[in-house]
Amino acid sequence: MLKQQGQLQFEDKWPAMRPTVLKLLHQETVSRDEWQDLFWSVHSVCLWDEKGANKVHQALHEDILDFIRDAQTRVLSHEEDSALLKAYIAEWSKFFTQCDYLPKPFGQLEATIAGKGHQSVQKKNQAEESIVRKLMLDSWNQSIFSNIKYRLQDSAMKLVHAERNGEAFDSQLVIGVRESYVNLSSDCDDKLKIYRENFEKAYLEATESFYRTKAPEYLAANGVQEYMKYADSKLKEEEQRATRYLETRRDCKSVEVLVTCCVNVLVTVFKDTIIAECPIMIRNNETRKLHLMFSLMDRVERGIDEMLRYLEEHIKNQGLADMISSADLITTDSEQYVEKLLELFNRFSHLVKEAFNDDPRFLTSRDMAYKHIVNDTSIFKLELPAKIKSVGAKIQPESKCPELLANYCDMLLRKTPLSKKLTSEEVERKLREVLLVLKYVQNKDVFMRYHKAHLTRRLILDSSADNEKEENMVEWLREVGMPADYVNKLARMFQDIKVSEDLNQEFKEAHRNNNEGLADSISIKILNAGAWARSSDRVSVTLPMELEDYIPQVEEFYRQKHSGRKLQWHHLMSNGIIAFSNDVGKFDLEVTTFQMAVLFAWNQRPKDRISYESLKLATELPDAELRKTLFSLVAFAKIKRQILVCDPEIKTPKDFTDNTLFWVNQEFGLIKNGKLQRRGKMNLIGRLQLSTDRSKEEDNEGIMQLRIFRVQEAIVKILKMRKHISNAALQTELIDILKNMFAPSKKMIKEQIEWLIEHKYMRRDDNNLNHFIYMA
Repeated sequence: MLKQQGQLQFEDKWPAMRPTVLKLLHQETVSRDEWQDLFWSVHSVCLWDEKGANKVHQALHEDILDFIRDAQTRVLSHEEDSALLKAYIAEWSKFFTQCDYLPKPFGQLEATIAGKGHQSVQKKNQAEESIVRKLMLDSWNQSIFSNIKYRLQDSAMKLVHAERNGEAFDSQLVIGVRESYVNLSSDCDDKLKIYRENFEKAYLEATESFYRTKAPEYLAANGVQEYMKYADSKLKEEEQRATRYLETRRDCKSVEVLVTCCVNVLVTVFKDTIIAECPIMIRNNETRKLHLMFSLMDRVERGIDEMLRYLEEHIKNQGLADMISSADLITTDSEQYVEKLLELFNRFSHLVKEAFNDDPRFLTSRDMAYKHIVNDTSIFKLELPAKIKSVGAKIQPESKCPELLANYCDMLLRKTPLSKKLTSEEVERKLREVLLVLKYVQNKDVFMRYHKAHLTRRLILDSSADNEKEENMVEWLREVGMPADYVNKLARMFQDIKVSEDLNQEFKEAHRNNNEGLADSISIKILNAGAWARSSDRVSVTLPMELEDYIPQVEEFYRQKHSGRKLQWHHLMSNGIIAFSNDVGKFDLEVTTFQMAVLFAWNQRPKDRISYESLKLATELPDAELRKTLFSLVAFAKIKRQILVCDPEIKTPKDFTDNTLFWVNQEFGLIKNGKLQRRGKMNLIGRLQLSTDRSKEEDNEGIMQLRIFRVQEAIVKILKMRKHISNAALQTELIDILKNMFAPSKKMIKEQIEWLIEHKYMRRDDNNLNHFIYMA
């Protein structure tokens, strides 16, 4: 046994082990017996020889170093770069393959050196932790690699440089060098350390150096627009090249670092020069070039900020210039105005889509600029009163856009030549487009007021082109964020009309046999005053006797149905059809109640001449309404032969005097295709209905008064929820709440805060006057 143990010493076994080790290093054939004997010998020496493991490790190290020195000699025998790389890659490939095989028989050596028992040998991950493998890689690194790594890097970078200049070469040479750098590290915590500190660093420096020379030369020779194409193509080219020559594993960011380096040297350095071309490209609508510039600048930190500013300025300036150039047309025609706004929106949206791929940042710039155009007051403005009762603030003029949008909606929803020539789908599309523009309107409350006035007119005159569209419009307004109380009031108007129709039918049934058949020819609308009209719209007028006798019957009928309710007659909103006869023939005329009252003055004396003063006494109409009504009968724009004639002739309603005489035009008639018609029907209502001069003033005053109430209501709501809030936070929340209706001015907010403090709804914090406290 002792003899056997003596024969298991390192000195006895190594001479037999070494030939097999050398065969493995040189990739020569090893028989099964030699392979198995090596396993047993290593195991025996490490187990029986106290210092055997260290001796084997030392001997192995020397043989590995001898092998590496020979390999280095073979590699350095090549002077030419390609030959050097080929030789190195060949030697490294052989050596790296053996890094997987050679450690296998030395498992017991590693276990002994590591101080582990026999049982743990198989449990460890040999590829990750092998002492022999580490020894091999460290030896290669410290000898051959340390000596020639700069030559290797330089040779590889020269080949990449040649490729950038269009020369062909074997790309596997650079890839092979990179792989040796990647696999050379024996550090388990940072496998890519050698690669990053050497190959990646050299590659980045070579790339930056190449373009730092080439880029300025190309820009100087070819100009900015050609340079952008060059920079874009080189960025793509370098990214593709980087995926070939740099490490691409998931935990390695080499390609991203390289792209950042290229962006810096190709784009960031020339940022100001490139951006300077942006305004010209936007003006010329050069979407392809803008798209290229955007793709380059978006890679640079804050690179597109200037582009965003240029786009916003262009849309503002170009949009307002177009509106001003068309001012004569669009200020008198709401259809042309809205069409112009939509044309601008579509044009600028197309620019953003084609040039900037609908990037959200550019869409935001478009929206801000378009909002400026929509709310601009330089072309025309809505004059709101400078002073309102209880408010001494001066009001800035506002855009007339919301009023014109409401007018355009009215043209689409009313029976007009425009709505008749459009299909149902086209009307819906145009209404949706109006809502699109409405999104950018700052003071939506103005639109609401005018839209409600137009809807009132359509429902009362039965002039809606499509009732379904009317009700759909109410829901669409709800969808775009209009205040619920406003939309609910519109919906209530439709309900009132339906209830009124049922009441009207019941009344006709009850009075069918009375009034000599008058009940069937008269239609009443009983509506909720709160949702429809203001008391100031009631205008006194002397009605024809038949109608005056009819009113008490309606009131008695309604009193029986609803005790405690009172009817208020709004003749301003009424209309009817009268039979008109003269020397030419008989005609049915659709007229307002005021026009009817004036024409009935001639009912018993058709040939008389009646003065303005007499008509005023007979009709009891206010002066302004009588002038407007008479002017519509002596100068109705749509007919050549007027109903009434006056002396002296006038040009405006203000030209009437008390002595102006009026008489029925016995030659009045309808002319179609150049021929005089003896019978026919004519609508004389036009746009007279439902509006008085006083109600227009009250509309504007009402808008301002409602804004004050809205601001007060919102402030109290915020304070009730927050209890304690700073002035800045209050203003921010207030503007956010009111943004779907209007944008309150700072002066208005300040005044309403003072009013609420005065009336004990809130108070200032004693310790900080910029903070407010809610008072229950």
